[in-house]
Amino acid sequence: MTRMFDTVLVANRGEIALRVIRTCDRLGVRSVAIHTDLDATAPHVRAATEAVRVGSYLDVDEVVAAAQSSGAQAVHPGYGFLSERAAFAQALEDAGIALVGPTAAVMEQMGRKDHAREVAVAAGVPVVPSYAVTDDPATFALPVLVKAAAGGGGKGMRVVRTVGEYADAVAAARREAQSSFGDDTLLVEKYVERGRHVEVQVLADHHGHVVHLFERDCSTQRRHQKVLEEAPAPTIDEAVRERITSAAVDLAREVGYRNAGTVEFLLDVDTDEAYFLEMNTRLQVEHPVTEAVVSTGSTGEGGSTGGSIDLVEHMLRVAAGEELALRQEDLQLRGHAIEARVYAEDSFHGFLPQAGRATLVRWPTTPRTRVDHALESGQQVSTSYDPMLGKVVAHGPTREAARQALLAALDDTAILGLTTNAGFLRALVASGEFRDTTIDTAWLDTAVVPEPEPDVARVFAAWTDAMLAADHGRPGPFRADGFRLAGERAPFLVHLDRTVRVHRDADGLGGTVDGVTVRQLLAERHVVRLDLDGRRHQAVVHADRHAVEVVHQGQRFVFERPDVALQHGPAAGAGTLTAPMPGTVLAVDVAEGDRVAEGARLGVLEAMKMEVALTAPFAGTVTTVGAPVGGRVALGEVLFEVEADDD
Repeated sequence: MTRMFDTVLVANRGEIALRVIRTCDRLGVRSVAIHTDLDATAPHVRAATEAVRVGSYLDVDEVVAAAQSSGAQAVHPGYGFLSERAAFAQALEDAGIALVGPTAAVMEQMGRKDHAREVAVAAGVPVVPSYAVTDDPATFALPVLVKAAAGGGGKGMRVVRTVGEYADAVAAARREAQSSFGDDTLLVEKYVERGRHVEVQVLADHHGHVVHLFERDCSTQRRHQKVLEEAPAPTIDEAVRERITSAAVDLAREVGYRNAGTVEFLLDVDTDEAYFLEMNTRLQVEHPVTEAVVSTGSTGEGGSTGGSIDLVEHMLRVAAGEELALRQEDLQLRGHAIEARVYAEDSFHGFLPQAGRATLVRWPTTPRTRVDHALESGQQVSTSYDPMLGKVVAHGPTREAARQALLAALDDTAILGLTTNAGFLRALVASGEFRDTTIDTAWLDTAVVPEPEPDVARVFAAWTDAMLAADHGRPGPFRADGFRLAGERAPFLVHLDRTVRVHRDADGLGGTVDGVTVRQLLAERHVVRLDLDGRRHQAVVHADRHAVEVVHQGQRFVFERPDVALQHGPAAGAGTLTAPMPGTVLAVDVAEGDRVAEGARLGVLEAMKMEVALTAPFAGTVTTVGAPVGGRVALGEVLFEVEADDD
């Protein structure tokens, strides 16, 4: 007879910590959060029954000690951090504390891509053809993929298309693998040009039961980082589904797997061949789409289960020794779900990480939508942790219904104060390619996603500015009962990135902005809804004396006022290189007085495990080195200055 845990320590932060805590609360289990000083007042700390300070989320000894001191019988690691560290699993086993996950031995085998390949071969599961790292690249059937054996998430991966690229790719992948995983072991595999990333969710218990919960498609990814995930995989046929789900179960049985895991496959679009890639020995970021579409019985209206499967609950019960309550013959697919990952990054300008204070945060409350997040208004977003801020998940009876629901949800998502990828996600989901095409893993690396134009946002900014001016500074548009513009009909000039002419009707609810016919439908609590030339639009707007900030269809626009722009001083010259993102100086290759050639690397900036090389714009002499190696810099801070040669 087994008994559910009384206390579970959640060894993570952010939205996944909150996700685990919610299930603990529902089951009546006491939850213990851990936190660093930076996260002392974070949402997951406030949500837990108890919280324990640690110096680092990655310190095995500290986290195990926190579990012991809090009386936790089990630790749920979420994903990332220590979730796939065999040393952490072993330390918990030695302390007599259950890990909500597989054993240390299984984690060691399956957590490494090289060892996992051997298990897959033993289980009869096909693997991608490979080469030894030390082999002569001239003998390879190019292109090949160089990737870290010890990790995931796209870290330590490089595609090599020519023999000449190989040495640099190996060096870069080793450095990134060592930095991200503490292990620079690499694999070299055939690179499938048109492949789909399809993965199978499995659950296994201590009593020999293994089930799959069907597949997810994670092909919409950029440089091996997932952007959109969906379940089930669109356009997959039943023969392929049976092949990969059976292979995933066979693999789990072969290795003696326990708890939740994900078996990842590369599906060749041209041949329908499926190759085993790796096994993630933890809960996945995209697990909500599986929870949305997998049912154990009858479904509700609309064909979606709305999350009738709680994977975290099954993980806790299996870790407590219970027999798995799910049987394969009872599991059914119902409907479709798509998840969008919201990151603190500027997707339309190099995908550079962003940081700062989220002054105003609005997550969607649209129908058929689930949001897992840990970001709230006033919260500081740091480059110290992963840039993911939350996940927006939509479901429906069909893929198109789920896509439309996700579009509505992203339209209702607004984060002010820093730039996010929400507008980029919205553009992707709205695209005809995503709607109509079988997406492969290379699509997003070559797709042209146009940056949203600021025209509509500028109308919102100008109209809101006119409202504020007419209201004499009182909080008119942000009152719960809205706002009325009464008074003179004379044109009003709004000075933003350019001067905009606003004309208001006598009732204050209609008019024009630079010739666009405007009718105000709503203005309250920063939400403004306008009819523009017969089409309805909604935006979240914040205005102060420095700028007007607008989020429209997820995209953030900042219209600075001219006097503020003048305070910034003259623009940096062609020889001045400023920090394109807040981060840490990883390398400085030059000193003041050095002569450099055009294109020579001056240094490297790193933030959120992303590296950006700074190069000389022309031949000349280095006159300024703004920060040392290890120095933290702000966005726009001068890092190097180069004085051009006379010629």
